[in-house]
Amino acid sequence: MTSPVATDLQLPSRVRLAVTRLSRRLRQQSSPGLTPSMLSALSCTVRNGPIPLGKLAAKEGVQPPTMTRIVESLVSADLAVRTPDPNDGRSTSVEATAEGRALLSRRARKTDAYLASLLKDLPGKDLRTLERAAEIIEGLLESDR
Repeated sequence: MTSPVATDLQLPSRVRLAVTRLSRRLRQQSSPGLTPSMLSALSCTVRNGPIPLGKLAAKEGVQPPTMTRIVESLVSADLAVRTPDPNDGRSTSVEATAEGRALLSRRARKTDAYLASLLKDLPGKDLRTLERAAEIIEGLLESDR
């Protein structure tokens, strides 16, 4: 039997709007001058180490020319470097610089502190519910890849 909640179209809309609004508020906490696409690509390079530009574009769900522009912005800001791909002389790999990794670390600390300030007065039951919701959302994201 299907759960009424599972078929309720209001739930997906509420989740989408809540996640979007929370994401916007977290972005407002730090990293002025960097677009969400730049932050996402930089994070991907940190998670994956040196990564070919085409693979980075695929992971980020953008076309290679778009990723080239994003990477050029990161390189200009000294947040990433491009190196020739040792496996394919026609392509390049992208890697975060120490400054890029430090920026992401500072940003994570700042946004985590902001989010902690929002959560600090919630009752334990609500915190446990949010913990479970985070696990569910993480699972949804993993199944989408």
